[in-house]
Amino acid sequence: MPEFKEFKDSATLVGALAARVAELLRAGLKARERASLAVSGGSTPVPFFAALSDLPLDWEDVTITLADERWVEPSDAASNERLVRTHLLQNRAALARFVGLKTGAATAAEAESECADHLAEVPRPFDALILGMGNDGHTASLFPEAARLKSALSLDSGKLCMAITPPAAPHERMTLTLPTLLQSRQIILHLVGPKKRAVYEKALTEGPVAQMPIRAVLNQTISPVTVFWCP
Repeated sequence: MPEFKEFKDSATLVGALAARVAELLRAGLKARERASLAVSGGSTPVPFFAALSDLPLDWEDVTITLADERWVEPSDAASNERLVRTHLLQNRAALARFVGLKTGAATAAEAESECADHLAEVPRPFDALILGMGNDGHTASLFPEAARLKSALSLDSGKLCMAITPPAAPHERMTLTLPTLLQSRQIILHLVGPKKRAVYEKALTEGPVAQMPIRAVLNQTISPVTVFWCP
């Protein structure tokens, strides 16, 4: 079972989460002189990004990447890279190195090899991976019933990343595969609101991973998972 941490409100959660991630990065820097962080998009992590960006550590030795990306230009409002550059690569964290997933290729499918080459430059295991979860049980861009979901979840795919198209959500995506996500010293699932808690609790019950891909993260023993939740 993942460790579950409950907080009274978003501000308390954000402060604790930023402090925990900074602690994990400092530990990585102390042990290996460099550290890495993989983050997710959406609106939920924005306050966390802002809080983390101003914490003191040797940011110039930290590499940040994404768990997934929509195949849109970095200037697009839907871009996770834009989100990270706007809210995380600021203040002290402006010194960090960023490795994005979007390339100049017309489609994510055409960019898998190039994207994997870029990801190979990011130190792994990640010192911390921050994931979100959709109300449909997706995480990163591992969407229920997506055509390539089985391949993206395969632990022996040999792929760092994979192009995937959600059945309903807009935009083709590039996602880290499950084995890449699990190359993390600590996975943190950041959830807000009663609906997300209900989805999380459903994901803990037995059922097909294809219906709720977050189960693949929750029901594994490779990397420790901690949930940070507030109402």
